[in-house]
Amino acid sequence: MAMKINRLEIENVKRIHAVVLEPTKDGLTIIGGDNNQGKTSVLDAIAWALGGERYRPSEPKNTDSVIPPSLKVVMNNGLVVERKGKNSELKVTDPSGQKAGQQLLDSFVEKLALDLPKFMDASGKEKANTLLQIIGVGQELAHLESQETDLFYERRNVGRTADQKEKYAAEQPFYPEAPDDLVSPSELIREQQEILARNGENQRKRQHAAELERKVEMLEKELSAAYGQAAEAEKRLERLKAEYNEACEDKEVAFRDADDLRDESTAELEESIRSVEEINRKVRANLDKQKAEDDAKVYRRQYEKLTEELEGIRQEKRDLLTNADLPLPELSVEDGELIYKGQKWDNMSGSDRLRVATAIVRKLNPNCGFVLLDKLEQMDLHTLREFGAWLEGEGLQAIATRVSTGEECSIIISDGYVKEKAQPAFVPKSWKEGGI
Repeated sequence: MAMKINRLEIENVKRIHAVVLEPTKDGLTIIGGDNNQGKTSVLDAIAWALGGERYRPSEPKNTDSVIPPSLKVVMNNGLVVERKGKNSELKVTDPSGQKAGQQLLDSFVEKLALDLPKFMDASGKEKANTLLQIIGVGQELAHLESQETDLFYERRNVGRTADQKEKYAAEQPFYPEAPDDLVSPSELIREQQEILARNGENQRKRQHAAELERKVEMLEKELSAAYGQAAEAEKRLERLKAEYNEACEDKEVAFRDADDLRDESTAELEESIRSVEEINRKVRANLDKQKAEDDAKVYRRQYEKLTEELEGIRQEKRDLLTNADLPLPELSVEDGELIYKGQKWDNMSGSDRLRVATAIVRKLNPNCGFVLLDKLEQMDLHTLREFGAWLEGEGLQAIATRVSTGEECSIIISDGYVKEKAQPAFVPKSWKEGGI
């Protein structure tokens, strides 16, 4: 059973002279009044009564009274807690009349329930760590966050390197007309020499054809003279005819072959030999650009792989928190910050902050069914109704102070006394039925 406060009796504590209060079982009990009238002293007295010496005020006795402080708190299970006498000694009596002490109180009183501002004033990281430790995922989440941080910085460095290499590759010149491989001058010269040799052979054949042509012309002259001397040299005539016919055939063959000859130009090769260094410079530039692009691709693939790993870690974190037993449905932790309804702590409304803090306190110690809240004047009446209704629905008891003398107050403190009671208790349901 969650422990709650049924009745308070406070005398001569700080600004309080005499206050009796019976808080509502579930929901919000508001102690109202003007400034410096003793409202916060009521909360301080409860914290001292239940929390022990660490909550003892530096000046506990009301300076206007000679009587020592007296505190009595009756819990909902019948447990009675008292501090009275000159030394304000603690007396704890259970329903059966057995005596107990601070150890019993510590078993159900959550320290943050007595000092909620301490939690609310903590840093965002401290709040988040408190929640994570409560739900039992703090160490595992811290390990995942450490992995996430390492991967994030590793990926950032790889990404920067990839960007630099991509930029460098893009700045390198590219020559589409250049060959894929470096050009060898010796190979070009060999090709040139082969062409020149073939062209030389062609020239030799042309010269041979010209010589045969001259021989035919000479034989024609001799043949003409021989016909004039036919009677004298019949044998010579026959020989000359045979030589003539053979020379004609050779000439026709030679000229036919010479007409088919085509000399190859070495101009392109000569130009290539002259520009081989420029060609190779372009080839090297293209190879350098290709290497730079390949290097950039390697780093970009590393970046993408690290991104996948990083997203995997982040998904593990989300799954861890999704499956955790959180105090509120829309409460989570992202990047070391409490998030409620999509908002960080500094963007939450005052009521949402109180709701988150109260839920966390309850989660810390489910046996503690109450919480002390100070300075609720920051809330308007509509927000008070909502917060009170939420407390009631959660079965939580909240005792709070508010600079006000309105009907929303359960009691009003004036100069250390209960001045009046606007209504028996702070019951949100009655507001809906025509209250505030």
